Amino acid sequence: MRDGYRPRVVDAELEQRLRSAGAVLIEGPKACGKTATAERLASTVVRLDTDPAARALVGTAPDVLFEDPKPILFDEWQVTPDLWNLVRREVDDRAPHRGLFILTGSATPSDDVSRHTGAGRISRLRMRPMSLFEQGIASGDVSLRALFDGDLRARRDPGVTVQQLVDRLVIGGWPDLLNAAVPESRRWLQDYLSTIVEVDLPQFGARRDPDRLRRLLTALGRAVGTDGKVTSLAKDVGGPNGAADRATIDGYLDSLRRLMLTEDLPAWAPHMRSTTPLHKSATRFFTDPSLGVAALGVGPEQLMRDLNATGLHFEAMVVRDIRSYSQPLDGRLSHWRDGNGHEVDIVVTIADGRWGAIEVKMNPDDCDRAADSLVRFAAKVDTSKVGEPAFLAVVTTKTAAYRRPDGVWVLPVAALGP
Repeated sequence: MRDGYRPRVVDAELEQRLRSAGAVLIEGPKACGKTATAERLASTVVRLDTDPAARALVGTAPDVLFEDPKPILFDEWQVTPDLWNLVRREVDDRAPHRGLFILTGSATPSDDVSRHTGAGRISRLRMRPMSLFEQGIASGDVSLRALFDGDLRARRDPGVTVQQLVDRLVIGGWPDLLNAAVPESRRWLQDYLSTIVEVDLPQFGARRDPDRLRRLLTALGRAVGTDGKVTSLAKDVGGPNGAADRATIDGYLDSLRRLMLTEDLPAWAPHMRSTTPLHKSATRFFTDPSLGVAALGVGPEQLMRDLNATGLHFEAMVVRDIRSYSQPLDGRLSHWRDGNGHEVDIVVTIADGRWGAIEVKMNPDDCDRAADSLVRFAAKVDTSKVGEPAFLAVVTTKTAAYRRPDGVWVLPVAALGP
């Protein structure tokens, strides 16, 4: 194990996938820790983004690369897209051997009809910035798995303050910032966003217009946790010259998705007892809440002065963490909203069909209202079709973890874990 490596939720999943597949692709945004995680299990590391000799071998003599001890890590494989089919063929030729290759990538290359999907040969593993549990901030005493299994017990308040949580909104879940103070983290994130605007997005075909791209990131920062309609984004991005056209905005959003910097929450559409129409639009989120905060250019002081607005970024933090904790359960996250404005922030559905619903409230004083909303929501769901909820929960800031008389759990984000 590398010195100073902090365990990640995906560690066990990567080991399991290497036992069952010839190759594993770890996908995630730049700087989320993919390489460090993969290096723990790799016998050979090939850094394609910094090694021109290795890139040349991909095009001229790939067999030389494949002779190295296994597993071979090909870091930032998308720099040489031809490698994908070469790895797939090598896995076929060496069948039934498993755990031969690990690929890491921080961007999805452009669609290529000549590139095989890799189905059955290359297992895909999503990785995100670190959750509060992985950062060592959250205790992990409240296990998502235990929530689904009905094994959760009440827990004491873990003692993490609202100020500490706001600081983590600004710092984010980036391994490089684990021990960084807020000012250094803000500078790092501004540089990160500048690279996105000046290098990454133009490489994906986005028009090289830094002002427009920065306005897009700012608009997405304001729209975190909402449906962020394209028409509204177009007005913000266009600036004084009028709204940008929809095709431009769609292209920008697709590029951010392929860079794995955004990850929207689709609408949940179960069978309902009510005939009230359901909204089908997705809720927009950055893959880490710090990106939205940095795009707005705000720090802890501004966030603490407006906790209502900060609540949307707090929701983004909870979404990031629940995505991480649910992944070992093959979890899928959605949101729900009907035509009457009744909504639920997160619905988690796992592989066996069980589901749970979560409301996110930064202020613990709002938990009563949120719990009542969850109970009303559960009564609208046709449970004869989708089953009873495994749990209903309100996730908030500073509180103990306990179950209310109505069956709704109140949970501090700083106690959550996988």
